[in-house]
Amino acid sequence: MQKRPRIAEIISPLTVETMVNGGAGLARHQGQVVFIPHTAVGDTVSCRVTRSKKNFLQAEVVEILKPAPMRQQPLCPVAGECGGCQWQHLPYLEQLSWKESLFRESLTRRCSCEPDRILPIIPATDEWNYRSRVQIKCHNSPAGFVTGFYRPKSHLVVSTEQCPIIAPELNNLLAQLRHIINHTPYASDIEQIDLAVGDNGKCSVLVHYSGSDSASLAGLLQGEELTADLLIKAADSSELIKVCGDGVMQISVDSPPIQLDYAVGGFAQINLQQNLALVDTVLNLAELTGKEQVLDLYCGMGNFSLPLARRAKAVIGVEGSVVSIEMARHNSRLNEINNVEFYSQPAEGALLIFSQQQVIDLLVLDPPRSGAAVTMEEMLKTPVKKVLYISCDPQTLARDLGVLVNGGYDLVSSQPFDMFPQTHHCESVTLLHYRS
Repeated sequence: MQKRPRIAEIISPLTVETMVNGGAGLARHQGQVVFIPHTAVGDTVSCRVTRSKKNFLQAEVVEILKPAPMRQQPLCPVAGECGGCQWQHLPYLEQLSWKESLFRESLTRRCSCEPDRILPIIPATDEWNYRSRVQIKCHNSPAGFVTGFYRPKSHLVVSTEQCPIIAPELNNLLAQLRHIINHTPYASDIEQIDLAVGDNGKCSVLVHYSGSDSASLAGLLQGEELTADLLIKAADSSELIKVCGDGVMQISVDSPPIQLDYAVGGFAQINLQQNLALVDTVLNLAELTGKEQVLDLYCGMGNFSLPLARRAKAVIGVEGSVVSIEMARHNSRLNEINNVEFYSQPAEGALLIFSQQQVIDLLVLDPPRSGAAVTMEEMLKTPVKKVLYISCDPQTLARDLGVLVNGGYDLVSSQPFDMFPQTHHCESVTLLHYRS
């Protein structure tokens, strides 16, 4: 019986056979599966074991002995080190092909979904410079103030002066901030900077500061010519310190446009062009006639609630974040959409509560990556005839849909979207009908 390779042991040569969920390539060593990030199908590599389990190994590339024919040079010099992108070495059409294939495999295997129910993936308009929001990690080194992203599975900041997937305005802001903060007394106490740009071009900066002199840091930032709203999140205060600007960002959806304001630090989809397509898809699948009662769980600042309310009898939006609900209510007033009510409470339990007050004709939910396991069980006890499940994680989506399709719901269609080019992540909208 052959011994299982030890941690840090070099194994070679291995040839990558396929891609797997999570973005790694799959190879085999002495019959054992090996998962190797930053590889392509057809790569022959030498790699170092990073995790050794009975049924699989995880490894990192030491050397690409023979590159796959489709492998390309990543645009970013730290693409193999930074935790932000996994697939810059794959041409964009190859990325789309694997996202669609892996998405289809997850749903057909775990939900017994018919393959033809999975629609072709909708590509992003731009594969570069698409991120409108980003959290920049910071570290003050002997060489100066470093900005970038964490190396995978660590808190080591990989220096990134220009990130090719974030908006050009944010790259420019980041360069300015790095210059301003470098070699100042505040540099050691800034661990993160949040940057955002709205579809009107307005930018924002939120500095996470753990030091004791927020006022002086505010004075430093205020004295610079930065074209952005500037705010500080101090460790000793729950309130954001506004240095300049009102701290309100804006995106638009639907036609004619609905203006959606959100607070700096709050949630909005990072790919604004794809968000427009996402909202349009939800509206088309909803097929509202003006008579329906809609419940929108994890509604945020109203990204789906308000466009749906234009076409429904009434909409109820539920969101755990108090700040997001305040912005949702503000947005309903701003756009003069009055047939929607927003509640700040957990999504768990909301279906049971509101379905006792009126029949819910359409349930829309857009949960975080962890999915909505509790709500799935509630949907079995209180069925809804039409459901639209927006997901950013195919694995938790497949888990949740498995509960529904085994509990009386038919999976009508599932539409993947590429919201996150250069990564393995995949967004989707799934339509389900309850068999009454």
